[in-house]
Amino acid sequence: MKVLLSIKPEFVDKIFSGEKFYEYRKAIYNKRDIKKILIYSTKPVGMIVGEFYVEDIIEEHPDTIWERTKEYSGVKKKFYDNYFKGRKKGYAIKIGEKKIYKNPINPYDTFNSFTPPQSFLYLSDKKYSANSILLEKLAV
Repeated sequence: MKVLLSIKPEFVDKIFSGEKFYEYRKAIYNKRDIKKILIYSTKPVGMIVGEFYVEDIIEEHPDTIWERTKEYSGVKKKFYDNYFKGRKKGYAIKIGEKKIYKNPINPYDTFNSFTPPQSFLYLSDKKYSANSILLEKLAV
């Protein structure tokens, strides 16, 4: 099973440049079932641009996560604090091996009905299962 994450283009660039080693989340998918994440770069890009393997997931208080990950966060402390404001728990997905697609995938053409996920989307849902096979073929 795979998950599609919506990530802002500026952070997608930092992931593929090697500046960002962690993807922060307030909520997370079922951790034990997911090994690979597909990256949907939000508008104005609006494309599935690559993927990465999940190396680890840290589940802690946001202050603890920051102390453990700040050197490779790819974000400023102020942004981080605003993102997790009022939260007692957060998640940091450690980005493992990554691959940028030579030909980004247009999800609006690939799926019958596509709505960018607010947080994440399981690609094994009935709505997307047949198309996840197409995604495998398109991933160069």
